[in-house]
Amino acid sequence: MAWMIYGASGYTGRLIAELAVRRGERPVLAGRDAGKVAAFATPRGLPHRTFDLSDPDVVAEALRDVDVVAHCAGPFSATSAAMVAGCLRSGTHYVDITGEIDVFESVFARHDDAVAADVVLLPGSGFDVVPTDCLAAMVSAALPGADRLDLAFHAHGGISAGTLKSALEGAALGGRARIAGRITEVPMAWRTREVPFPAGNRSVTSLPWGDVSTAFRSTGIGDITAFAHLPGMHLLGGRSGALGRRVLGSAPVQRAGRAAIGTLISGPGRGARERSWVEVYAEATDPEGRSAAAALTGPDTYDLTADAVLSAVGRLRAGGIAPGARTPSTAFGADFVRELRGVEVVEPAPR
Repeated sequence: MAWMIYGASGYTGRLIAELAVRRGERPVLAGRDAGKVAAFATPRGLPHRTFDLSDPDVVAEALRDVDVVAHCAGPFSATSAAMVAGCLRSGTHYVDITGEIDVFESVFARHDDAVAADVVLLPGSGFDVVPTDCLAAMVSAALPGADRLDLAFHAHGGISAGTLKSALEGAALGGRARIAGRITEVPMAWRTREVPFPAGNRSVTSLPWGDVSTAFRSTGIGDITAFAHLPGMHLLGGRSGALGRRVLGSAPVQRAGRAAIGTLISGPGRGARERSWVEVYAEATDPEGRSAAAALTGPDTYDLTADAVLSAVGRLRAGGIAPGARTPSTAFGADFVRELRGVEVVEPAPR
């Protein structure tokens, strides 16, 4: 049986394919644009095929001989449902690189269907959410009574067109956090705090990141906030932020923004990625005020994503993973992130 990269002509799909080839893999490359897919696959001697995601039956037929698909064609709010449905019909394990809360929730809603189909659904197999999810599982295990979880990251590097398109869509939706076990709308940038990253303290601002969905399923902790150190994030709070979100949420602005991003942004090159790195921090707190924290440093987020996706695909192809909708840590264990190249975990004792 083969495995597939769908969206192989996009920025992250290409990175995953190139790393796979360097590691001796021969994935099937696929996407919606026959010319782009063939132009990338043919020089590398890789098999390729073209299909769109409008009909789950068409997707299932295209996946009939595929045991794992790495789905890299976003925004996943528009593409994941049909791919998941096709995977369930064809018996293909599903991996994606989304960071979108609503996509996570919709995939997790198919858990029983995945169990019945003997299929693993694994959204968020890159950055986000592999590093944050694995750290969340570590600190939760260190402090079993924890009822609050803060997760934060600081990425030093460029960004791809696909990530920017998802961020544009997410900014229009406003802030969200997990409160008392439920995903709740909150003001954008509703919390700020200082985080002791390995390289030093940084101020971070809350944002509606995918861990609001995933970390709850990995840890059972009811109050979860995600943060990032992103210049200008605090400006999305308050009245000016509300006005900005209304503007961003309009259909013409969304269409224009996606078109401009697709034209102007190509993603960081190899040299920029080699100079980039990321820090991630997790802190769990219990009702008595005790806490457990862990942090990690890693390579550029896109290189980390490619490595994590290939590792996840390899694990799924080897078998032995319980079917259903999973997070990275519930599928492979909290130490999965330690296996990725260039990642170093710092895990202080509970205090």
